[in-house]
Parts: sequence; C-alpha cells; structure tokens
Amino acid sequence: MMHASNENPVLENPRLAELTSWDAPWSGLHVVVAGIGVSGFAAADTLIELGAVVTVVDAGDTERNRQSADTLRIVGASDVVLGPDAMAEVPDVAGRRPDLVVTSPGIRPSSPLLSAAREEGIQIWGDVELAWRVNRREGRKSPEWLCITGTNGKTTTVGMTASILQAAGLKAIAVGNVGTPILDALRDPVEYDVLAVELSSFQLHWTHSVSPLASAVLNVAEDHVDWHGSFENYRADKSRVYENTRVACVYNAEQPGAEELVEAADVVEGCRAVGFTTQHPGLSMLGVVEDLLVDRAFVPDRVKTAAEIGSVSDTGAIPTRHGVANALAAAALARAAGVEPEAVRDGLRAHRPGDHRIQLVAESDGVRWINDSKATNPHAAQASLSAFDSVVWIAGGLSKGVGYDDLVARNATRLKAVVVIGTDDAALLDSLARLAPDVPVLHATPGTAADASASGIDPADGHAVMRRAVRLAREHAAPQDTVLMAPAAASMDQFSDYADRGTAFTGSVHEELGF
Repeated sequence: MMHASNENPVLENPRLAELTSWDAPWSGLHVVVAGIGVSGFAAADTLIELGAVVTVVDAGDTERNRQSADTLRIVGASDVVLGPDAMAEVPDVAGRRPDLVVTSPGIRPSSPLLSAAREEGIQIWGDVELAWRVNRREGRKSPEWLCITGTNGKTTTVGMTASILQAAGLKAIAVGNVGTPILDALRDPVEYDVLAVELSSFQLHWTHSVSPLASAVLNVAEDHVDWHGSFENYRADKSRVYENTRVACVYNAEQPGAEELVEAADVVEGCRAVGFTTQHPGLSMLGVVEDLLVDRAFVPDRVKTAAEIGSVSDTGAIPTRHGVANALAAAALARAAGVEPEAVRDGLRAHRPGDHRIQLVAESDGVRWINDSKATNPHAAQASLSAFDSVVWIAGGLSKGVGYDDLVARNATRLKAVVVIGTDDAALLDSLARLAPDVPVLHATPGTAADASASGIDPADGHAVMRRAVRLAREHAAPQDTVLMAPAAASMDQFSDYADRGTAFTGSVHEELGF
C-alpha cells in the first residue's frame, strides 16, 4: 500500500522553506556550490541570476575549470576557488557562513566539505532539488516532470519518453543526467510542456521536495557500491524517485522487490502503481502480447480491454528484451501524461538511440561487431549478452566494487572467447576461471613489464589496448558469431569515459576490417 502524502517534507531552515519558486526571495541567500562541472556551473549561474551570493569550489584546477571560473566571476560569483584544498571544509561566503550548500552529483556524501556541512547543520541540496524549487515561475508555463532512474537503460528510456511526447505534439526535452541540466531547460526561452528527467542515484540522494507527475525505476542491480557504501543504500536512493509522485509510480514487474519500493513510497493521494513486463501484462500493467506492445493500465476498462501502443520491432534496430522493457517504461510515463497510443508508436519509431548502446558497428564475413560501451556494470552487460547466441566478449575495466559471478554463470554457454581489457580485472578473471573454465581468455592489456615491452603497448593507453583486443577477437570469431564489446565495468582506467572507449572500439573495428 503506497503512503499518501499531500505535502513535501518540512525543512529545518525556515529561510529555505520559503524557496519554492523562481520568484521566491532568493536575493541575499549565501550559497556554496560544490563542483564546477556541467551541473555545478548551471546551479551557480542560476543562483547568481536569482540574486544569491555564491562561492564555487572545485578540487580540480584544470584549464576547463579555470575558464568556467572566469565566466562565473564575470556574471557575479562572489568567489571561485579551485585546487586540492578547495573542498577541505565549508568556506565562508562573503564573510559569513552559508545558508545552503548545492552539490554536484559526483561528490561523495563522505567528502570533507559535505561531512562538515552536515555537522554544522547546513542544508545540502543537489542541482535537481534546486531545479524543482525554481520550476514554477510567474508568467511562464511550469513544465511537468517525468522522472526516470535505474541501474541501466536510463538514457535510452529518457530519450524514448521525450520522443513519444514530441510525437504527441508536446514541447518536450530530455534533461538531467542525460546531459542537458534541468536548470538550463528551465531558463531556455522555449517554454516546455514536459521534461523527461534522467536521475542518477547520486542526484536522488540530495532531493527533498521533487514531486513529479510520474516516475519510474527501471531496474536496480549492484552498482556504485563504492559511492553509496552498500547496495542497500544505493537501492534506497534509487527509490527516492517515487517520493511525492502524483499520478503514476512505474515499476519493473519482472524484478523481485520492485513493487515493494513503490509500496514504501510517500506519494500524493490518488497516485497509482503501474507495472511493465516483457511478458503478458496483468491488470494495471503494460506488456507484450505476441509481438505487440499493449497497455492495460491507462484504458477505461482495464479488466476486459487493452490498447495497442506499438510492436517489438518499434523498439530498436536490434530488439532486445532490455530494449522492450525500456520502451514499455517510457510508454507508461507518457500515457500517465495523457499521450494517445498512436503517439507512443510514432515516438518509438522516431527515436534514435545514442551511440555506444548495443550499436551495430560492422558486419563482415558473417560476424557482427557490436559496441555496447555504455554497459558499465554487469547488469547492463547482461542485457546485451543475452541477446546473442555465440559471443566473443570484450570486457573489463574499473569494477567499482561489484562482482561478476552471476553474469559469467548466466552466459558461460554463449561465450566462445573472452578478450579482457582494463587494469582492474582480478574479479572478472576469477569469475571466468571458476564458472567458465573452458572458455578461452585472452589478455589485451599487457600484464607485465616484459609483456608491455614485447607488445609495445602501454597498459594505460586504452586506444592501443583496444586495437589489440579487436585483433584478438577477430582471430577467434567465425561466421554466425557476434563480437560484443560490453565491458561490464567503468572506463576511466584507460579511457576518458565510456564514449571514448566506444569510439576506440568502433575505430579499431573499421581499421581491422579495412572499412
């Protein structure tokens, strides 16, 4: 049973409790903004525009950060401090203690600055909380929020949701963790009807009063344990997306415990629980009948009727079970916002997934080459591995404290060979040795100084390692095989990010095949 809540939690600081719209008394508020990346810059810029007194701090004294600092000083920041000591404590703002700290999502709660803020009783918001506080603005339309989180599939689902909303004739944009800060969309001259908001667990950790029209948790699997401290903490932060939801809490009916997260949420009176499944849907669910996507939640007679909202083939060039689930979640959110079935179908057909997500790179001599660099954890890798029958798997990277036993055990029979990249591969190699002992394991990253010298490859040079990985994969692939680069790990040990890793793979494949 979901808990009804008609009001947001009362904050201890009465000064902050007043700040519930753009037109609230922000002027003179003293704020520390922690982080000067995309979200931190947007938060600082917005607060300055609102009349707050702002000091920005960031541990990274890089050229990019210095340029951002110069811009913020020009528009009116009280101070910008960069360098290793900048976040060692809570700084004064214009000679007095701050009323508020707004943190960027990547900064851990255990960091010295945030720990000190809590000890002093200073309220901490994330950029998402700030964005919700300024969502209402006199003389402008206030967009509705459809909020999406999950271990995997967030960006794809947010993109699908925005595409469906646009197909329905609504002014909509994908924002949040997907790349465009929510605050930038709210300050855009375009007055959006709906925001499709991607939220990471980091962002949700610092939300207090967000009240979306509808919200969804796509899935929850072990990830970011290093940041949250435990899987239980990570799961709890994911579930915060349901708090104060007004129309529909969308959940994955195939995941054990998913409905429990909805039942435990404090929601607005009248909010419904709506499930999605890649199987036949039950009452108040969206699902699949034969190859059709159907809705039994947002129809007049949920007992006897269902609305056709698309087909499995509408969900992507290479339909996967994971992709179908994402499409159904997006459809549920859009239907909660009143979108007609035809617009769901048209929006799914129009959606173009971003690169590095189960992306077909090449097909040559009967072998498919797939780039799924976005698979930065085992749960995401499972979604793509399960879509293919015979796989030469390129995997490895920063494990982020997760295990690989379940992933390897579930896919051992489909693995023809594994090519290991990355510098943090002990856990993956251990799982492969125990649970897939007959599968050849090839090392693209030089394991010793002698190996590095013989190969001429620096273990930290991800692009050189990837070229070697692709060569090794080609040697072991045969017609009807798929070479799948789904690392099940983060990329920052050898690449700048997952996109850099995916680009390295794509370029290496084209070079190897002579494209």
